Amino acid sequence: MARIIVVTSGKGGVGKTTTSAAIAMGLAKRGHKTAVIDFDVGLRNLDLILGCERRVVYDFINVINGEASLNQALIRDKNCNLLYILPASQTRDKDALTQEGVGKVLDELSKDFEYIVCDSPAGIEKGANLALYFADDAFVVTNPEISSVRDSDRMLGILSSKSRRAEKNEEPIKEYLLLTRYDADRVKLGEMLSLEDVQEILSLELLGIIPESKSVLSASNAGMPVILDEKSEAGQAYADVVARYLGEKLPHRFIDGKQGFLKRLFGGRK
Repeated sequence: MARIIVVTSGKGGVGKTTTSAAIAMGLAKRGHKTAVIDFDVGLRNLDLILGCERRVVYDFINVINGEASLNQALIRDKNCNLLYILPASQTRDKDALTQEGVGKVLDELSKDFEYIVCDSPAGIEKGANLALYFADDAFVVTNPEISSVRDSDRMLGILSSKSRRAEKNEEPIKEYLLLTRYDADRVKLGEMLSLEDVQEILSLELLGIIPESKSVLSASNAGMPVILDEKSEAGQAYADVVARYLGEKLPHRFIDGKQGFLKRLFGGRK
């Protein structure tokens, strides 16, 4: 059976799709057959970041509705033959996603893949709830700003109460923190929450810190997951995330500065 990963957050624009593409590519590059699914019906972007937008013929909703087979809709990545993309529909309504339909697609994928990465839309609407419902692991993506962290905290409550695992009284979803767009210099100036601040609020196992980097935008515009840019700090950081997820013990890089916004505001808390 495949391990199902949901990449989620409470707020838009934090880097979920960038993260989903990078994590899926990283797993595939390490020899694990991986599928990545875009759950953002109507606003798909995953195919753009993976550079396969011109190859989309059928999508996730076509498969759910029985208008195409899963094999017809899956797109093999041009950079790695162990990575497959299931794009979202640009023209359907989010109500086209159903729990039964999503479950059937995930069950079918689980027969042939080791990992399934679900790129969730932001917030708590239907697509986001269905993306997390079947998850085994959750990568909670947040920026070091108070509104982003607060919204991620709300998502943790949903993860713990509205998942299939919660309904069946099974082992809870394993939750990991991924801190994106981190700028150590701005942390030092007190303009941004520090890692310590974020962990104090969310209390999650830290999987990785992705530094603010122009290479993320450059890679996205080129239709390439940033993890393939091995010279960039962001690419290296995502490679570290994948390695840690797979059990490797690596020190966290790209952290510099402990005194963050909350400590300046409240004088520190024990």
